[in-house]
Amino acid sequence: MLIELAPGDPVLALAGESGDEAYYADVRARFGLDRPMPERFLAYAANMLRGDLGVSYVQGRPVIDIIAERLPPTLFLTGVALIISTVLGIGLGAIAATRRHQLPDIGIQVLTLTIDAAPVFWVGQLAILGFSLHLGIFPVQGMSSAQMAQGVVAGTLDLLHHLALPALVLALGEIAVVARIARVGFIDELSQDYVRTARAKGLSERRVVLGHAMRRALIPVSTVIGGRLGHLISGAVIVEIIFGWPGLGRMLVIAMQTRDMPIIMGMFLIVAVSVIVANLLTDLVYGWLDPRIAYR
Repeated sequence: MLIELAPGDPVLALAGESGDEAYYADVRARFGLDRPMPERFLAYAANMLRGDLGVSYVQGRPVIDIIAERLPPTLFLTGVALIISTVLGIGLGAIAATRRHQLPDIGIQVLTLTIDAAPVFWVGQLAILGFSLHLGIFPVQGMSSAQMAQGVVAGTLDLLHHLALPALVLALGEIAVVARIARVGFIDELSQDYVRTARAKGLSERRVVLGHAMRRALIPVSTVIGGRLGHLISGAVIVEIIFGWPGLGRMLVIAMQTRDMPIIMGMFLIVAVSVIVANLLTDLVYGWLDPRIAYR
């Protein structure tokens, strides 16, 4: 309903401003925009329960089909970014905790604070300028090369080549958050009695950290990762525009420009479901990491 209250008239976006009132009335009737908003909302909710998200005003195709085409690239991008941010964030947090108040710890804290403060659109532009235009290491935009070599292996390598830079840019902000939370978790666990006992038995520091402290230190990290999924998806919108990635983000921007309400509402529904699923998975992972939690 908030989307319906947004400024602008979708009929003007569809039909232009040069039509007459009869033409505008015909367009409104064709898309059901002449009905009251509560009635349209109830009809949309009823159709949604049957898996019908409506028809795009602009493209004239079912929204579910349009989203199904654009969803895999976005899931691939956000999934890889989530893996990168989790692995690097936990690694940096562990290094900072084991070198507390030393140069590595100070350097990592300064680095993560700087990365977290940098806006993603600025980082993306700098990445393209440095790694694509000046050094020529990564492609500027797109998901594949126009002259892509044939074959599964060559196609996969080309896809990963295009994916690397946008996934890293998208993951940077999350790396900073995960690293700080992981640092606190490791510092807390490394001060526990069972860690002192393990050290007293002569275990190496690496085995103490990875074999004993890591599992429980990751408990707060798991909750943060699940809660940050919505932020990751919103960041993917900007990254997809900057790098020309053909996912849901670019489609959402175009839908907002053309006031294509069915696509906008379908997108928000997908994001909401994704966050709910992520929170559910986070609860399950939390129970696995913390043996004190039992599901009955």
